Amino acid sequence: MGAYRVLLEGGEGEIVEKKSRFIATVAKCESEEEAIRFIESIKKKYWDARHNCSAFVIGDRGELTRCSDDGEPSGTAGRPMLEVLLGEEIHNVCVVVTRYFGGVLLGTGGLVRAYTQAVKEGLAHCKIGTRRLGCELEIGTDYTGIGKILYLLGQKGIEPLNSDYTDLVVLRIVIPVEEEETMRREITEATLGKARIEKKQELFYVEKG
Repeated sequence: MGAYRVLLEGGEGEIVEKKSRFIATVAKCESEEEAIRFIESIKKKYWDARHNCSAFVIGDRGELTRCSDDGEPSGTAGRPMLEVLLGEEIHNVCVVVTRYFGGVLLGTGGLVRAYTQAVKEGLAHCKIGTRRLGCELEIGTDYTGIGKILYLLGQKGIEPLNSDYTDLVVLRIVIPVEEEETMRREITEATLGKARIEKKQELFYVEKG
């Protein structure tokens, strides 16, 4: 399974188009039930709004998608909102765009652009990470090799999960599974073959940013 983007922290953004307010509220949702509860909560919060349109993408492969125009002309709100989520390749995310009508009709094209831009604005106020399949490596070395290993890890932006300094130094790191062989080779070269490297497990982890 390849890497994919996930929501780490939801957010809210707003745009105004011809006096209509479009408020995008974005949240992390792990199931359809959770997404439906979130949509209902926003509808209650903005009960006096003309429309609360929604879209969500659920699953490791984004296999579950739903969208709603909530009274807007068919295809002018929910689908464009969903297309933004799919285009950004973000999974396990739900967005509701609340519209307060400003008295000026936007037309079909105007609605599509407004709802699309609102979702982008909402996402701009979220924290998004990348979920990857990784492997956890345990590295054992003497005190001569630790400086070289830490330098190598620092160059790659990798922070050890933990470290144990006794007679030897033992570190644990998590890296993308496809980088395991390269990491083994570089550590071995840096320590002249003196480091011990043991694969502990494969696991999913999230990279921030």
